[in-house]
Amino acid sequence: MKTEISLNAVYQRNPSFVYRNIAGESILVPIRQHVADLQSIYVLNSVGAFIWDDLDGQRSVQQIKQSLLDTFDVSEEAGEADMIAFLDQLASIGAIQEA
Repeated sequence: MKTEISLNAVYQRNPSFVYRNIAGESILVPIRQHVADLQSIYVLNSVGAFIWDDLDGQRSVQQIKQSLLDTFDVSEEAGEADMIAFLDQLASIGAIQEA
């Protein structure tokens, strides 16, 4: 099931995912009851980590996009397209949910 990401939607991080910054790497790992699956460790770049931090269940995708544009040197079109693609990936692995 593909989630349609809307600029008006508000998403929050799924609490069953743990985010850590280890040795300069931003890592996202789902919590599992069994032995950790190395296929389920996700490394986020600085933009991905920035977006992850802003997924607080309070800000809309539009607000996060504006913050992204204010922080990073990226065009509005590219920033929005990349952010939507990233949020879609997060939704597909269950890392985010609508608030």
